Amino acid sequence: MSSRAPGQGDLFVLDSPLLTEIRGEQSLMAYPFFALTKTAWKRSLIYKTESVSIEIGPGPRGVATIYDKEVLLYIASLLVAKLDAGETVAQDFYFTAHDLFRVTGVNGSARSYSRLSDALERLQGTQIKTNIEAGGEGQAGFFSWLSEAQLHYQKNARGEKRLKGVKVRLCDWLYRAILRDRRVLEYSPSYFQLGPVERRLYEVARSTCQDGAVQVGLDDLRLQLGYQNSLKHFRHVMKSIAEENCIPDYHIAMGDGPSVETLKGTRRTTAASTVTITPKASLPAS
Repeated sequence: MSSRAPGQGDLFVLDSPLLTEIRGEQSLMAYPFFALTKTAWKRSLIYKTESVSIEIGPGPRGVATIYDKEVLLYIASLLVAKLDAGETVAQDFYFTAHDLFRVTGVNGSARSYSRLSDALERLQGTQIKTNIEAGGEGQAGFFSWLSEAQLHYQKNARGEKRLKGVKVRLCDWLYRAILRDRRVLEYSPSYFQLGPVERRLYEVARSTCQDGAVQVGLDDLRLQLGYQNSLKHFRHVMKSIAEENCIPDYHIAMGDGPSVETLKGTRRTTAASTVTITPKASLPAS
């Protein structure tokens, strides 16, 4: 792979194909930077704890979704592969949609290309503000995941467009995080077959279960996943996930106990207040 910048005209050096596993930056795995939807999410997303602050504002096509994140994972993996190979790296990447679809398991239909175009617009339009440092630097104000995103076409003899490649420029924040911090983790190949909540649950498990099982409050987990529906609804979703045992490499167990949910000024007690996430590799053989 080469990191040379584009030359004159429409001559580019492709960064694809990706020949290594998919890898992602740990902060993007641990915290809710993306909407858990397939359709446009037009409202702001806010996540705040005592130490972490994240504000996500929608662009013209809404907030970038967990499915749009596939593009960032692909780019991050290309960047890490270059670093591992000792190559000079830059923030500009040029790759084929075909290779992106191959890695993420998407068929190359006309609808897929249209969705890719929408995803690039959301990644460029979404506004992010966070106090999470990247590469030893803090950053005030808002930024976008991609500071540039273009689809490059060629026309055949009949005047029909054929997509030649995708050119993007990765934001400074994520580029610094990968280049300097190198806190990147591999993803399970089956990640791309998961639904939106299952994807986020896998990411949280992958980024937090470094030293074994972890236990987290149900509402804390709901917020960390970026789940926008009620705690009651989230508990129902989590029970189904735990019963299906569908998270790659991790076992999910629900715990019973008092949990207080505030709804329109009223307080009510619910059950199943904790979730225990355990790496399957550490479980005794059945």
